[in-house]
Amino acid sequence: MAASRPRVGILISGRGSNMVSLVEAAHVEGFPAEIALVLSNVPGAGGLDRAKAFGIATATVDHRAFNKDREAFERAMDEVLRVNQIDLVVLAGFMRIMTPWFVRRWQGRLINIHPSLLPLFKGTHTHRQALEAGVAEHGCSVHFVVPELDAGPVIMQAKVPVLPGDDEDTLSARVLVQEHLLYPRALAEVAAGRVALIDGAVVRR
Repeated sequence: MAASRPRVGILISGRGSNMVSLVEAAHVEGFPAEIALVLSNVPGAGGLDRAKAFGIATATVDHRAFNKDREAFERAMDEVLRVNQIDLVVLAGFMRIMTPWFVRRWQGRLINIHPSLLPLFKGTHTHRQALEAGVAEHGCSVHFVVPELDAGPVIMQAKVPVLPGDDEDTLSARVLVQEHLLYPRALAEVAAGRVALIDGAVVRR
């Protein structure tokens, strides 16, 4: 009997466009992971309804209920992930910075997509940062999450040109197309065991 696929939990805060691209990829025969749960910190987040339409289990842990106690909030999330037997956690527009406790708990099993070619342009407003810096190329990176923000080892990147006349919206739209292609590919590599985080570095096997 074939081994079961790793169960993936996707964390979202909004509409979940990257979540949809992951779910659609996971429905293709041979994809090495199962999207088993979509969890949001925002009650009523648009992505929850989109996940339900795919028949995926959903849950909400409202961070506001924890009085700014970030670790207590994350422990509540961790319990939901544990109950749902999640193996890998994928951040897809999850607008909370993780504490070291959560990152260590899921070390090597926690990935994120960031809209820049890391290590360039960490944090927010990356498209504005790219335009202000005058770079010729921009893009997105999938990386393992470490305690330092946007500093985890990069699994895979995709590039786009910065065109004359670009503004934040046009550049963002071009990068988002690549995000939707890149994230499923990177998740497949991790889920299949072809990429792993070992001693703080990405190892390809």
